[in-house]
Amino acid sequence: MDALTPFTLEFYEDKRGLEPAKQWMDSLDANAQRVLAAALEEVLAHQGISVCGSEWGSQLGGGLFEFRVRDDSLLVRVFCHAYGDKIVLLLCGYDKGRDVSAKRQQKEIERARRLLKEFRAGRAR
Repeated sequence: MDALTPFTLEFYEDKRGLEPAKQWMDSLDANAQRVLAAALEEVLAHQGISVCGSEWGSQLGGGLFEFRVRDDSLLVRVFCHAYGDKIVLLLCGYDKGRDVSAKRQQKEIERARRLLKEFRAGRAR
């Protein structure tokens, strides 16, 4: 694949068949869902992990990065992992606009790290 080929976006699915990122996205209001979906398709699907270091993302270490979406009324984070042949795994997300505290952000990052660990464990079998 070349640099112009988009990344495939996948939702992480846990052992019970739940998709935390998708469930969270579905809980957002209709406008937030539209803005986030557009950003995922227009930015993340084309840039992948290259969003890190820009206004759109940052590396969190250990294979985890965050995709940031800011709009007039929206401030959300989607935690991701890039793997394979241009695949971005959407682990989980949260509405930072509702709780901007560092404590909440750390809690959400820890959750994303647990999901990434589960994902890796499942692939190792």
